[in-house]
Amino acid sequence: MANRSGGGSILMGFAPAVLVTLVTAGCVSSSLRADDQAAKQSTVTVDSREGLIDAVRRAAPGTTVRIAPGMYRGGLSFDRLRGEQGRPVVIAALDENEPPVFEGGGSGIHLRRPVHVELRNLVIQKAAGNGLNIDHGGDSSQPAHHIVLDGLQIRDIGPAGNCDAIKLSGVDAFTVTDCVIERWGDNGSAIDMVGCHQGRIAGCTFTYRGDLAANGVQTKGGSSDVVISRCRFENAGSRAVNIGGSTGTAFFRPPDAGYEAKDITVEDCTFIGSAAPICFVGVDEAVVQHNTIYRPSRWVLRILQESHQDRFVPARNGVFRNNLVAFRAGEIRETVNIGGGTTPETFTFAGNHWYCLDDPGRSDRLRLPVPETGGTYGEDPAFVDESTHDLRLMDDSPVDNAGVRTLAADPEQK
Repeated sequence: MANRSGGGSILMGFAPAVLVTLVTAGCVSSSLRADDQAAKQSTVTVDSREGLIDAVRRAAPGTTVRIAPGMYRGGLSFDRLRGEQGRPVVIAALDENEPPVFEGGGSGIHLRRPVHVELRNLVIQKAAGNGLNIDHGGDSSQPAHHIVLDGLQIRDIGPAGNCDAIKLSGVDAFTVTDCVIERWGDNGSAIDMVGCHQGRIAGCTFTYRGDLAANGVQTKGGSSDVVISRCRFENAGSRAVNIGGSTGTAFFRPPDAGYEAKDITVEDCTFIGSAAPICFVGVDEAVVQHNTIYRPSRWVLRILQESHQDRFVPARNGVFRNNLVAFRAGEIRETVNIGGGTTPETFTFAGNHWYCLDDPGRSDRLRLPVPETGGTYGEDPAFVDESTHDLRLMDDSPVDNAGVRTLAADPEQK
């Protein structure tokens, strides 16, 4: 039997908002003289840590630094790395099939106050603190912005404590695409965003253990307008996506934000395991839609409040719609875990398909905080192959409009 594409697939080749222009012989635009273009774009190839440090510190708008294959010591830190619109500073593998590996250091790579910077096809591993740390350098009025992280592999960070694979603090207008993140701090996050805005995380894979306090992706500290799409979370900590969180008031951006997170979208992602794949924590408006959630170990989702000062709104206005949820009654405690100080009555549940794997007759015994509209219950969704966690749907699946959507015919979306 044929199967539908998309369910549980990973988006590859996502096109970020900022494109790199590389000038090689014979490829110069006819509208520009070669010497004019060369003045705007330059490429430097390096094969040593010292050469890399020198090249990056000399980088001007339009510079691409290509790093030869090999092992490089981590603990690199760069301040005020600045590109311009259409002329980013790019730090990338010379050969994306044999990327350079940065190992060790407090942070593998730390960028302070970068603007229009791209990192592509690098490996960061075994850092003692954070793997990749990007921040505004302590000045919340001047966020880092227009950052592209593409094709990164980050693994074995920490491994104990609040250590993040990617830490973003005060970063706006960013994309994280086609990254593979495995094993980070047991109380940290694969991607931790504090006061970040206008971001997109797409086509990434997060793999760890579901019995740890860790998070997969976390948006908190006044973060807003972030979309998490077509990612795969395999036991990505106890909270695979933590929409909101608990942040010290001094670290909010904007400083007077009355929410941990606002206007967050999680869509077309696949979740396998985790105590709670989705958590709404001190959030004001978030949409979780068209995801496939398979065998959560305690709850399908949680509605919590962890910031309790008067300025903060109670967790409210969450939308959970058109998701496909396959669970075992013998594993989950309850469908929705509701904490104190929240307003679950403001949430919306609509169009979800629920299937209890070990007792289909219990598929509709959900005890949701509000009545669901248009939900469907109890029919086997017909996954392609549960044994290998291929959670795409067969063509004869009874599920019509829930779970990960198929990719459009547009090649840029494949």
